Amino acid sequence: MTLLLAESFAERGARERAQALLDSSTYRELLDPFARVSSPYLAAQGVAPQFDDGVVVARGTLGGVRACVIATDGRFLGGSIGEIGGAKIAGALERSRRDAERGTAIRTVLALDTGGIRLQEANLGILAVAEICDAIVALRELVPVVAVIAGRVGVYGGLSLSTALCSQVIVSEGARIGLNGPDVVETEAGIDEMDSSDRPLIWRVMGGRRRYAQGFATDFVDDDIAAVRAAVERAFVQPRELGPLAAPPFPDPRLDRTSFLHAMGIEP
Repeated sequence: MTLLLAESFAERGARERAQALLDSSTYRELLDPFARVSSPYLAAQGVAPQFDDGVVVARGTLGGVRACVIATDGRFLGGSIGEIGGAKIAGALERSRRDAERGTAIRTVLALDTGGIRLQEANLGILAVAEICDAIVALRELVPVVAVIAGRVGVYGGLSLSTALCSQVIVSEGARIGLNGPDVVETEAGIDEMDSSDRPLIWRVMGGRRRYAQGFATDFVDDDIAAVRAAVERAFVQPRELGPLAAPPFPDPRLDRTSFLHAMGIEP
């Protein structure tokens, strides 16, 4: 008997996830760390910058078709988006759009693992997300844009809005998707509203399986490199748009926590 061990996609860094999605030996990174393009704002706030600003943009082929994979690094400031990283994402999407306009087949994948806008660059991050959203909408008029949510952080904040604009969204069991993360909810509304240490509750409320059941994702896969890659290839060969949401009507927010969760169909 042969024991098959899955290779976790979520546990890989941004660069490794991009390499895993592209065909072997075709990986070519744009503005890699040796280009030393990093945020000019972090050092002044006592934060060490990273020379790719937490965003990896790679070109190559995917299933033999020219492709661009954009991956965010959840290990650097929670995968947050600032001016430089946001410009890299928007620029990569714009380049894919130009390829598509010239009739060049291009597969664009967003492998996201991010807490949203970088607090140290708040307004610049907001502007960056707006540009990313515009670029996704323009690109998906020509070709599908696929998002993969299978990382350590999940997708929150402004990038959750960008995810919702993609043609297809692939999630794993460990994925989380929400506008506000558990820590933010607890800080702003108190632990009675959301206990950020209650990990089972977090996954029941905003986990990958839950979001897939609600219609926020088009495909649910195992956290395995081969499974994720197969789902991405399938998304371009057999495109499926996000369907109508299956989420229940939003209950009265004045309900107590337990009653509210029951109304949302979530076991407290």
